[in-house]
Amino acid sequence: MELQRSSVGPVPDFRALYTSKAPLVWRTLKRLGVREADLEDVAQEVFVVVHRRLPEFEGRSSIDTWLYGICLRIASDFRKKAHVKRETDLAEAPERSHSGETATRQIAMRQARLKLDEALNELDEDKRAVFVLFELEQLSMQEVAETVGAPVQTAYARLYAARKHIEAFVNQQRQVSA
Repeated sequence: MELQRSSVGPVPDFRALYTSKAPLVWRTLKRLGVREADLEDVAQEVFVVVHRRLPEFEGRSSIDTWLYGICLRIASDFRKKAHVKRETDLAEAPERSHSGETATRQIAMRQARLKLDEALNELDEDKRAVFVLFELEQLSMQEVAETVGAPVQTAYARLYAARKHIEAFVNQQRQVSA
């Protein structure tokens, strides 16, 4: 399933890479602020870049770190296209369930994800990227710093600031609902 590269090592097979990493790319783009309605197009754009640049992958970092870097750039570019008018989607009804407890849990989880998305949307791009990669995707701080192109200490400072913002957001939401 892998093509051999002479001096650097094996090049991952695109189909296998797409099959195994599409959920990761999708999830990462969503967490980086790409709207649900645009995810399919943006994910496709990521994999176009992956297909084009796969022969250049040197293996100096993990394939996941390389993909996160591509996702960061594509999501950032996409969000900067302010001139593109996007439609607003309505909240979908939760899936039907036979158990009221299961439906309640699904609704609570969906609401929690929406609140997290709201909090993430308020962060600047640098802090958001570090928070998503470290806290949600669980990359090491070294990998995060490498992916965002910042020194490790800078990445830690961004994470600290993002955590403070998320905590303040959660506290504000608690006060509003109390």
